[in-house]
Amino acid sequence: MDIPRESAARKRRLRRIIYGVTGTLAVVAITFGLSRLEPAAPTVDRDTVWVDTVKRGSMLRRVRGSGTLVPEQIRWIPAMTEGRVERILALPGTVVEPGTVVLELSNPELELSALDAQSEVEAAEAGFTNLRIQLESQLLTQASLTASVEAEHKQAKLQAEADEALSRDGLIAELTLKLSQVRAEELAHRAGIERKRLEIAREGVEAQLAVQQAAVGRLRATHQLRLRQLDSLRVRAAISGVLQQVEVEVGQQVGPGSNLIRVAQPGHLKAEVRIAETQARDVQIGQSATIDTRNGIIPGRVTRVAPSVQNGTVTVDVALEGDLPRGARPDLTVDGIIELERLEDVLYVGRPAFGQEESTVGLFRLAGDGATAERARVLLGRSSVSTIEVREGLAEGDEVILSDMSQWDSYDRVRLD
Repeated sequence: MDIPRESAARKRRLRRIIYGVTGTLAVVAITFGLSRLEPAAPTVDRDTVWVDTVKRGSMLRRVRGSGTLVPEQIRWIPAMTEGRVERILALPGTVVEPGTVVLELSNPELELSALDAQSEVEAAEAGFTNLRIQLESQLLTQASLTASVEAEHKQAKLQAEADEALSRDGLIAELTLKLSQVRAEELAHRAGIERKRLEIAREGVEAQLAVQQAAVGRLRATHQLRLRQLDSLRVRAAISGVLQQVEVEVGQQVGPGSNLIRVAQPGHLKAEVRIAETQARDVQIGQSATIDTRNGIIPGRVTRVAPSVQNGTVTVDVALEGDLPRGARPDLTVDGIIELERLEDVLYVGRPAFGQEESTVGLFRLAGDGATAERARVLLGRSSVSTIEVREGLAEGDEVILSDMSQWDSYDRVRLD
């Protein structure tokens, strides 16, 4: 019989163990190696991406915004008094001149008030005339009394002088002379009093007439106000231009101060451009701008920057310095470009799809063969409408993809086909 040898069996077991360990190590090594391999680069159609070259030189910083043309001079015409709209004589778009009647209002109470004011003025004027006649009569009476006393004083003075001459000749008694002199002095004093009364009477006449005249003037002013209010029921344009809005309808009741119509001068327009709040911090008064009306480009200059932000934008007023193209009118939608500054000797490239100024982005930079592109971290600086400053990550002459590459965010390299 055969006797198995223990040494041969042990060798076979040892061999199997070695093979198993070796196979396991091989599998682990292969798995580790495969895990370290980079995924295959995806292929991108070259015609679907936008490629630009990094340049060095001067870059003009500009910001863009949309807006509208608005008249420089707009006049709202409010209601001067309460009334009801009876007629609309002109519609928006009508060319008007100062004094052109646009609306007619009615107010019966105001008409009655104007008649009452007229009656009061007439009554006051009649009272003034009557008072003047009475005061003049009293003044004449006082003047007559003063003249009479002065005449008596003159007669007494002459009599005293005559008696004094006779007294020197001893023809009359001394008592008679003294009586004549006393009477002359008394009449002189009375004449002075009457003249003072006459002067006071004249001043009194002027004062009383002035008071009455002031009352008449106040009533006349009230009457004139009522007449102006009546006239304001015929709402007129205040400037030459185009009627833009009529804010009321026939039969509507309006109150004092309510805006009724708006008139604008279409030949004097400005642009109100809305700039994103993130780009408006460098906009200053006096900067050059261009306004695209889609029917022509007009040069302009910034004249006002709104102090507050509305709906994420800042309103910038641009005064137009060129001739308006045909078709330019208020509320026309326009595009505005404002020139901020010119940067000298900087690296710049076209603005990426999602590249914001003062940020770091990943851009695919083309390799030397132009067949592949690798991701590069790029530090961006100041931006313009279509270009942006490059501070780090790229060199002059590098070609980068500016299109939206977000669908390949998980890859650091792509192939261009």
